[in-house]
Amino acid sequence: MVILTRSPDLTPPDFFLWGYLKSKVFTNKPQTLLQLKENIRREITAIDVHILQRVMDSMKKRISDCIQNKGGHLSNVIFKS
Repeated sequence: MVILTRSPDLTPPDFFLWGYLKSKVFTNKPQTLLQLKENIRREITAIDVHILQRVMDSMKKRISDCIQNKGGHLSNVIFKS
């Protein structure tokens, strides 16, 4: 039986989406919560489908690497060879 845990190595929002969105959402320095929410909504809907496809392709590779590594850390994620 395989037990999966929430790993930042395998979760696309943790390794890509939040950093990408943060760089976009704060470009115009929102001053209110409403402006921040509007920026988040706008930027989420503006993410190109090709970017999302690359993220999912990368996730599939990470899952495969994790299985091959028997659930151990994916050192090549941080220290790319």
